[in-house]
Amino acid sequence: MPWLVVIFLLLTAAGLYGGLYLAPADYQQGDSYRIIYIHVPSAWMSLFIYVVMAIAGAIGLIWRIKLAEIVAISSAPVGASFTFIALVTGSLWGKPMWGTWWVWDARLTSELILLFLYLGVIGLYGAIDDKRTASRAVAILALVGVVNIPIIHYSVEWWNTLHQGPTVTKMDKPSIHVSMLIPLLLMAASFKFYYLIAMLQRARTELLLRERNAQWVKNMISEPK
Repeated sequence: MPWLVVIFLLLTAAGLYGGLYLAPADYQQGDSYRIIYIHVPSAWMSLFIYVVMAIAGAIGLIWRIKLAEIVAISSAPVGASFTFIALVTGSLWGKPMWGTWWVWDARLTSELILLFLYLGVIGLYGAIDDKRTASRAVAILALVGVVNIPIIHYSVEWWNTLHQGPTVTKMDKPSIHVSMLIPLLLMAASFKFYYLIAMLQRARTELLLRERNAQWVKNMISEPK
Protein backbone atom coordinates (compact mmCIF):
# COMPACT_ATOMS: atom_id res chain seq x y z
CA MET A 1 0.00 0.00 0.00
CA PRO A 2 2.72 2.62 0.78
CA TRP A 3 4.33 2.00 -2.61
CA LEU A 4 0.98 2.40 -4.37
CA VAL A 5 0.40 5.71 -2.59
CA VAL A 6 3.86 7.01 -3.52
CA ILE A 7 3.43 6.04 -7.18
CA PHE A 8 -0.02 7.61 -7.24
CA LEU A 9 1.25 10.90 -5.80
CA LEU A 10 4.21 11.07 -8.20
CA LEU A 11 2.05 10.34 -11.26
CA THR A 12 -0.57 12.86 -10.15
CA ALA A 13 2.01 15.59 -9.56
CA ALA A 14 3.69 14.96 -12.91
CA GLY A 15 0.39 14.76 -14.79
CA LEU A 16 -1.06 17.93 -13.29
CA TYR A 17 2.18 19.87 -13.75
CA GLY A 18 2.42 18.79 -17.38
CA GLY A 19 -1.25 19.36 -18.10
CA LEU A 20 -1.83 22.62 -16.26
CA TYR A 21 1.56 24.30 -16.73
CA LEU A 22 3.69 22.76 -19.50
CA ALA A 23 1.03 21.90 -22.09
CA PRO A 24 0.15 24.80 -24.41
CA ALA A 25 -3.32 26.30 -24.67
CA ASP A 26 -5.61 24.84 -27.31
CA TYR A 27 -5.91 26.95 -30.44
CA GLN A 28 -9.74 26.85 -30.29
CA GLN A 29 -10.67 26.26 -26.64
CA GLY A 30 -7.85 28.14 -24.96
CA ASP A 31 -7.22 26.96 -21.41
CA SER A 32 -10.75 25.56 -21.04
CA TYR A 33 -9.63 22.26 -22.53
CA ARG A 34 -7.44 21.52 -19.48
CA ILE A 35 -10.42 19.97 -17.71
CA ILE A 36 -9.74 16.91 -19.88
CA TYR A 37 -6.94 15.94 -17.47
CA ILE A 38 -9.67 15.10 -14.96
CA HIS A 39 -12.62 14.39 -17.24
CA VAL A 40 -11.08 11.97 -19.71
CA PRO A 41 -9.23 9.71 -17.22
CA SER A 42 -12.38 9.63 -15.07
CA ALA A 43 -14.45 8.56 -18.06
CA TRP A 44 -11.90 5.88 -18.96
CA MET A 45 -11.87 4.63 -15.37
CA SER A 46 -15.67 4.46 -15.24
CA LEU A 47 -15.59 1.92 -18.08
CA PHE A 48 -12.48 0.09 -16.89
CA ILE A 49 -13.74 -0.43 -13.33
CA TYR A 50 -17.13 -1.67 -14.51
CA VAL A 51 -15.45 -4.30 -16.68
CA VAL A 52 -13.25 -5.33 -13.73
CA MET A 53 -16.34 -5.51 -11.52
CA ALA A 54 -18.20 -7.65 -14.04
CA ILE A 55 -15.25 -10.02 -14.53
CA ALA A 56 -14.73 -10.39 -10.78
CA GLY A 57 -18.47 -10.94 -10.35
CA ALA A 58 -18.46 -13.65 -13.02
CA ILE A 59 -15.50 -15.39 -11.34
CA GLY A 60 -17.32 -15.30 -8.01
CA LEU A 61 -20.54 -16.50 -9.64
CA ILE A 62 -18.96 -19.43 -11.46
CA TRP A 63 -16.20 -20.57 -9.10
CA ARG A 64 -17.59 -19.22 -5.80
CA ILE A 65 -14.33 -17.42 -5.01
CA LYS A 66 -15.01 -15.12 -2.08
CA LEU A 67 -12.21 -12.67 -2.83
CA ALA A 68 -13.55 -12.17 -6.35
CA GLU A 69 -16.95 -11.27 -4.88
CA ILE A 70 -15.26 -8.82 -2.54
CA VAL A 71 -13.28 -7.20 -5.37
CA ALA A 72 -16.49 -6.79 -7.37
CA ILE A 73 -18.47 -5.02 -4.67
CA SER A 74 -15.44 -3.02 -3.46
CA SER A 75 -14.99 -1.66 -6.99
CA ALA A 76 -18.54 -0.37 -7.33
CA PRO A 77 -18.33 2.79 -5.14
CA VAL A 78 -15.01 3.78 -6.72
CA GLY A 79 -16.41 3.28 -10.21
CA ALA A 80 -19.53 5.26 -9.33
CA SER A 81 -17.35 8.13 -8.08
CA PHE A 82 -15.33 8.25 -11.31
CA THR A 83 -18.53 8.13 -13.37
CA PHE A 84 -20.00 11.02 -11.37
CA ILE A 85 -16.80 13.06 -11.80
CA ALA A 86 -16.83 12.38 -15.56
CA LEU A 87 -20.44 13.60 -15.84
CA VAL A 88 -19.88 16.72 -13.71
CA THR A 89 -16.63 17.77 -15.41
CA GLY A 90 -18.20 17.09 -18.79
CA SER A 91 -21.06 19.43 -17.90
CA LEU A 92 -18.63 22.11 -16.69
CA TRP A 93 -16.82 21.91 -20.02
CA GLY A 94 -20.01 21.68 -22.06
CA LYS A 95 -21.53 24.93 -20.78
CA PRO A 96 -18.91 27.26 -22.34
CA MET A 97 -18.26 25.01 -25.36
CA TRP A 98 -21.79 23.85 -26.25
CA GLY A 99 -23.78 26.57 -24.52
CA THR A 100 -25.60 24.09 -22.27
CA TRP A 101 -24.89 22.00 -19.18
CA TRP A 102 -26.50 18.86 -20.58
CA VAL A 103 -27.85 17.36 -23.77
CA TRP A 104 -29.42 13.94 -24.25
CA ASP A 105 -26.47 12.95 -26.37
CA ALA A 106 -25.79 9.22 -26.93
CA ARG A 107 -22.43 9.35 -25.10
CA LEU A 108 -23.77 11.40 -22.18
CA THR A 109 -26.96 9.38 -21.80
CA SER A 110 -25.19 6.03 -21.85
CA GLU A 111 -22.65 7.33 -19.31
CA LEU A 112 -25.54 8.41 -17.06
CA ILE A 113 -27.00 4.91 -17.39
CA LEU A 114 -23.62 3.57 -16.27
CA LEU A 115 -23.87 5.65 -13.10
CA PHE A 116 -27.33 4.19 -12.45
CA LEU A 117 -25.91 0.69 -12.94
CA TYR A 118 -23.20 1.36 -10.35
CA LEU A 119 -25.77 2.74 -7.92
CA GLY A 120 -28.01 -0.25 -8.61
CA VAL A 121 -25.17 -2.64 -7.75
CA ILE A 122 -24.43 -0.78 -4.51
CA GLY A 123 -28.10 -0.61 -3.54
CA LEU A 124 -28.78 -4.27 -4.36
CA TYR A 125 -25.81 -5.43 -2.32
CA GLY A 126 -26.88 -3.38 0.66
CA ALA A 127 -30.50 -4.60 0.45
CA ILE A 128 -29.66 -8.30 0.90
CA ASP A 129 -28.44 -9.45 4.31
CA ASP A 130 -26.77 -12.67 3.15
CA LYS A 131 -23.66 -11.31 1.45
CA ARG A 132 -22.95 -14.46 -0.56
CA THR A 133 -26.47 -14.24 -2.01
CA ALA A 134 -26.03 -10.49 -2.47
CA SER A 135 -22.77 -11.07 -4.36
CA ARG A 136 -24.47 -13.46 -6.77
CA ALA A 137 -27.26 -10.98 -7.42
CA VAL A 138 -24.74 -8.19 -7.93
CA ALA A 139 -22.72 -10.33 -10.36
CA ILE A 140 -25.80 -11.00 -12.50
CA LEU A 141 -26.71 -7.31 -12.59
CA ALA A 142 -23.13 -6.33 -13.43
CA LEU A 143 -22.95 -8.88 -16.26
CA VAL A 144 -26.25 -7.69 -17.73
CA GLY A 145 -25.01 -4.11 -17.61
CA VAL A 146 -21.82 -4.92 -19.54
CA VAL A 147 -23.79 -4.41 -22.75
CA ASN A 148 -23.68 -0.67 -21.99
CA ILE A 149 -19.86 -0.51 -22.14
CA PRO A 150 -19.44 -0.88 -25.93
CA ILE A 151 -22.42 1.45 -26.41
CA ILE A 152 -20.58 4.17 -24.44
CA HIS A 153 -17.30 3.55 -26.24
CA TYR A 154 -18.67 3.44 -29.81
CA SER A 155 -21.59 5.85 -29.40
CA VAL A 156 -19.70 8.70 -31.06
CA GLU A 157 -19.08 6.46 -34.09
CA TRP A 158 -22.48 4.78 -34.31
CA TRP A 159 -24.60 7.92 -33.94
CA ASN A 160 -24.37 11.56 -34.91
CA THR A 161 -23.63 12.95 -31.45
CA LEU A 162 -22.61 16.33 -30.09
CA HIS A 163 -19.75 14.72 -28.18
CA GLN A 164 -16.45 14.80 -30.05
CA GLY A 165 -15.07 11.64 -31.60
CA PRO A 166 -12.05 9.65 -30.41
CA THR A 167 -8.75 11.53 -30.28
CA VAL A 168 -6.38 9.33 -28.25
CA THR A 169 -7.55 5.85 -29.28
CA LYS A 170 -7.57 6.43 -33.03
CA MET A 171 -5.96 3.51 -34.84
CA ASP A 172 -3.73 5.60 -37.12
CA LYS A 173 -2.52 8.53 -35.02
CA PRO A 174 -3.92 10.37 -32.00
CA SER A 175 -5.24 13.81 -33.00
CA ILE A 176 -3.77 15.42 -29.91
CA HIS A 177 -0.29 16.90 -29.61
CA VAL A 178 2.25 14.87 -27.66
CA SER A 179 2.76 17.75 -25.19
CA MET A 180 -0.92 17.39 -24.26
CA LEU A 181 -1.05 13.61 -24.62
CA ILE A 182 1.73 12.67 -22.18
CA PRO A 183 0.16 14.46 -19.17
CA LEU A 184 -3.17 12.89 -20.07
CA LEU A 185 -1.66 9.40 -20.03
CA LEU A 186 0.11 10.17 -16.75
CA MET A 187 -3.20 11.18 -15.19
CA ALA A 188 -4.84 8.03 -16.56
CA ALA A 189 -2.13 5.91 -14.91
CA SER A 190 -2.49 7.94 -11.71
CA PHE A 191 -6.22 7.26 -11.57
CA LYS A 192 -5.60 3.53 -11.98
CA PHE A 193 -3.31 3.52 -8.97
CA TYR A 194 -5.90 5.48 -7.01
CA TYR A 195 -8.46 2.82 -7.92
CA LEU A 196 -6.12 0.09 -6.65
CA ILE A 197 -5.58 1.94 -3.38
CA ALA A 198 -9.27 2.64 -2.77
CA MET A 199 -10.43 -0.80 -3.87
CA LEU A 200 -7.89 -2.65 -1.71
CA GLN A 201 -8.81 -0.60 1.34
CA ARG A 202 -12.50 -1.27 0.82
CA ALA A 203 -11.83 -4.94 0.11
CA ARG A 204 -9.86 -5.32 3.34
CA THR A 205 -12.72 -3.79 5.32
CA GLU A 206 -15.32 -5.93 3.54
CA LEU A 207 -13.30 -9.10 4.14
CA LEU A 208 -12.94 -8.38 7.86
CA LEU A 209 -16.66 -7.67 8.15
CA ARG A 210 -17.56 -10.92 6.43
CA GLU A 211 -15.06 -12.96 8.45
CA ARG A 212 -15.48 -11.16 11.78
CA ASN A 213 -16.52 -14.41 13.48
CA ALA A 214 -13.68 -16.45 11.97
CA GLN A 215 -10.86 -17.58 14.20
CA TRP A 216 -8.11 -15.95 12.13
CA VAL A 217 -9.76 -12.53 12.58
CA LYS A 218 -10.07 -13.07 16.32
CA ASN A 219 -6.43 -14.12 16.48
CA MET A 220 -5.37 -11.02 14.51
CA ILE A 221 -7.33 -8.74 16.83
CA SER A 222 -5.96 -10.39 19.96
CA GLU A 223 -2.34 -10.20 18.79
CA PRO A 224 -0.29 -7.65 20.79
CA LYS A 225 0.67 -4.52 18.87
